[in-house]
Amino acid sequence: MSKRKLYVPLAAGAVALAAVLGLSPASSAAPRAPQAGTCWATHYGPIPPGALTASGEVFDNNKNTAATSLTRNPQLPFGTRVKVTNVANGKSLVVRINDRGTFQQTPQEPKCLDLTDGAFGRLGGSLNPDAGHIVVQQQVLN
Repeated sequence: MSKRKLYVPLAAGAVALAAVLGLSPASSAAPRAPQAGTCWATHYGPIPPGALTASGEVFDNNKNTAATSLTRNPQLPFGTRVKVTNVANGKSLVVRINDRGTFQQTPQEPKCLDLTDGAFGRLGGSLNPDAGHIVVQQQVLN
């Protein structure tokens, strides 16, 4: 990979980070954690064609599927359906767990689900420019 191709995504990430930091209030030292009962849903971003999920399925970035964190306790089994609601706009959809993420859920970054780009967009998350995460409520259905 050429240095130019490597620097373009790094520069884009730096610009996105600067934009997010510029939008936060000057008085806040760290991002606010969502209210009780909510968490952050992120999205996968670009995945190479033919990539497999942890469940062995071929990844489809437009399906209503998601990954849960390996740090989640207890783990949600593959096939679990979860109703996800964007608290900002009330949009909901049901996703099926078919993957595990390496992301960690912490009080500072309470990430609970990594959604496909399609599911993230249908919930009202912005991919361009990248919103990074949306605050959601989740309800395990089975």
